[in-house]
Amino acid sequence: MTGEAVSSRPVPWTHWLTAARPATLSAAVAPVLVGAAAAGADGHFRPPVFAATLAAALLIQIGTNLANDLFDFERGADTAERLGPPRVAQSGLIPPEQVRLGTYVAFGAAAGLGLYLMFVGGWPIVAIGVLSIAAGVAYTGGPWPLGYHGLGDLLVFVFFGLVALAGTYYLQAEELSVVALVAAVPVGLLVTAILVANNLRDIETDARAGKRTLAVRLGERPTRLQYALLVLGAYACLPALLLVDVGAWAWLPWLTLPLALVLSRTVLLGARGRALNPVLKWTAQLHLAFGSLLALGLLL
Repeated sequence: MTGEAVSSRPVPWTHWLTAARPATLSAAVAPVLVGAAAAGADGHFRPPVFAATLAAALLIQIGTNLANDLFDFERGADTAERLGPPRVAQSGLIPPEQVRLGTYVAFGAAAGLGLYLMFVGGWPIVAIGVLSIAAGVAYTGGPWPLGYHGLGDLLVFVFFGLVALAGTYYLQAEELSVVALVAAVPVGLLVTAILVANNLRDIETDARAGKRTLAVRLGERPTRLQYALLVLGAYACLPALLLVDVGAWAWLPWLTLPLALVLSRTVLLGARGRALNPVLKWTAQLHLAFGSLLALGLLL
């Protein structure tokens, strides 16, 4: 803690719901669904392990959201000029010391579930859990926050795409598969697109606050192209699944292509500021729908 006394004033549960950012939680759900489905298609599925993995992933996402809320407020990146949904520390909905405590609780609960998952998957799962929590904190916290130095996109792709999906498969099958690794790439691209939409919206305010996201470093136009490439690149990756003996049902995510095209067009045509909030929301929904259909396609 920072030496502050934690306020005893009760915080309405709706404020904690705002702090958890439920619209972003699909980022944790989709890779677990696809990883478990890939394992199930190979004859490996353990429901208790799946439930614990999903709960741990959600808790890490919530902990990351709370840490981001707190550290961005403390660093001055979240101000009254914020264009996105309200942040609880900056807006005063929850005192910063309680946001800090909530961060500890979320990550602590994830670590508690990790003890069970450790017995299932061994030390590789310990390493994944520790690194995932560390990444959640290091994104906006610590002496050299990764998100402030343009590394947030890579961090999200690796941990919310490759690691989350491959780790889920490993917990079910106690081994890795080429299918899981190939499937992790489009899932990782789409979850990264969520962050890119967020950072595109905040380019001006982040630049003023000294938050040098990749969007700030690249500039507006290249970031718009980056978003479209990430979204449409996810569909370009799907044929690779046919090369690793996945059936034609793996094409199911193409049903979401119309939404992907609409979102890409909206971004490329110059939507900015608060007009990007719906893009952010629907990119998260696209990620979940794409992942759900891919999971179904792997099982069929």
